[in-house]
This record gives sequence, structure tokens and C-alpha cells, in this order.
Amino acid sequence: MTIPAEYAQLFQQIAVGALPIIFAITLHEAAHGFVASWLGDDTALRMGRVTLNPVKHIDPLGTIILPLILLLGSRGMFMFGYAKPVPVRFDRLNRPRRDMVFVALAGPVTNIVLALISALLLYVTPYLPGFIQKWTVLSLFYSIDFNIIIALFNMIPLPPLDGGRVAVGILPEILAVPLARSERYGMIVLLGLLFVLPVIGQAMHMDLNVIAYLLQTPFDWVRQLVFEIAGISE
Repeated sequence: MTIPAEYAQLFQQIAVGALPIIFAITLHEAAHGFVASWLGDDTALRMGRVTLNPVKHIDPLGTIILPLILLLGSRGMFMFGYAKPVPVRFDRLNRPRRDMVFVALAGPVTNIVLALISALLLYVTPYLPGFIQKWTVLSLFYSIDFNIIIALFNMIPLPPLDGGRVAVGILPEILAVPLARSERYGMIVLLGLLFVLPVIGQAMHMDLNVIAYLLQTPFDWVRQLVFEIAGISE
């Protein structure tokens, strides 16, 4: 039986992207735990979550099943996933409001570092044999792009995303308090922007992918910066 070309390409995309996705999502969460532990809250440490072992952070539904379903269902056009959130008691941090910003920034900063490491690893690929070389190059480029997307998406200033927690930590109290209280509705808003609006737009023959519009310019800028720092021209 011959596999249709579009599905063969999709399976190749899954094979290339599986490890970058798992490492990007799980190490993002691990970084929150490391910084929280360093700044006074040992909750994640006591639960065994301050570790670079991705297995400790994998959520079977959010890290594996959901991304696969969305990737297959959209024929490679859309993917969304998450790891098990690292528990952080902000009231146990040394200076809760300030340290909350550092804990929140740890995840996106880790993703940018992973993108840069992936770019630097491209220097090793010419020394790899045929098929492994091709797979590694594709996987590293996927890692660069995915880590940048994850970092930028999480910096959207809407709780419960990291950017929302950063905003709560640095805004004046008169603005920070209502923003913090909006966290209970934040996930509903995000799901609406990620899923509902694009579907409505498709039905109306319009592109209502607000998240893509919001992230495209900073994505291009950060990607170019990563390659410049790594000394690599595409």
C-alpha cells in the first residue's frame, strides 16, 4: 500500500520535530523550577521537578497526545502542547513580586538558549553520515523555530502565560491587580484566539489568526538574531 505524499510528509515532520518539541516544552518548565528553588521556593525541588530529565515534566496528554492529534488533524498546519506545570509558591519566594518576574522569564529565556544551541550544533552536522545528517539538520532547524515560537508565545502579557506574570510583577499595582485577577479567564481567551477565531475566519473566508499576526515580526527578528549570534547564514 502506498502512503499518500501529504501523509508521508506529515510523518516525516513528526519524526523530525518530536525530540525538539519534547525538549522545548519540558525544559521550559524545568527552568521555572530551577529559578524558583534558587530564589527561595523549594516546592518543585521537593516534588522532584528541579531536573533536566524531560520524563519528569512530560504530561502524556499535553506533551504527546494533544500535539499529535492537532498535527494530524490539521495536516501539519497547527500544533499546540504543554508539559506538566512546575508548582511554584510565589509567597515563599525571597521577594515575591520581583522574583515572580525572574521565575516567569526563566522558561522563555531557556527556549531562546535552546534555539541558539541548536543553531550552533549545525556546525557538527557536516561530519555526520548521509541519512543521519539530513535528519539532524532538519531537526535542528525545527528546534530553532519551535523554541523561538514557544518563547514568544509565552511572553504574551496575559496570565497564566509567563508574559502575564512578568507584567503583573513590573506594572504599577493599580494595573497589576486587575491583570492578576484576569488569570481565571486567561486560558479561555487564549483558546478563543488559538482555535475559535481561526475557525470563524475560515468560515468567513478571512484570516483571523491573531496570534500568528502578533508573533510573526518578533519571530523573524529573533530568528535572524539567533543566526547572527551563531555566525550562520541561511
